[in-house]
Amino acid sequence: MADERPEIAPEDLLEAIRKMNVSDLLLSTISTTAQLGYAKLEPESRDLEQARLAIESTKALLPLLEGAVDKELLGEFNQLVADLQLAYVKAAEDE
Repeated sequence: MADERPEIAPEDLLEAIRKMNVSDLLLSTISTTAQLGYAKLEPESRDLEQARLAIESTKALLPLLEGAVDKELLGEFNQLVADLQLAYVKAAEDE
């Protein structure tokens, strides 16, 4: 059975991009980066340098969202970074 999804017209894609908020994209990027950071802390895929890069990049992006997103949501993302940092320390101790 062939994949019969309709092709998206370039104009429709451009319109969708115009409607996007940069803050939403940054939140998605932070979330994805943190998930990848956690994956790099798992014993079978441990890469502390990549995990550290995930932590530092999320820490760099979060201040840019102050005033652009709800304070409670920003607090949750700051907590996510703190939890990732703690997981990093634990993983580093196991090395």
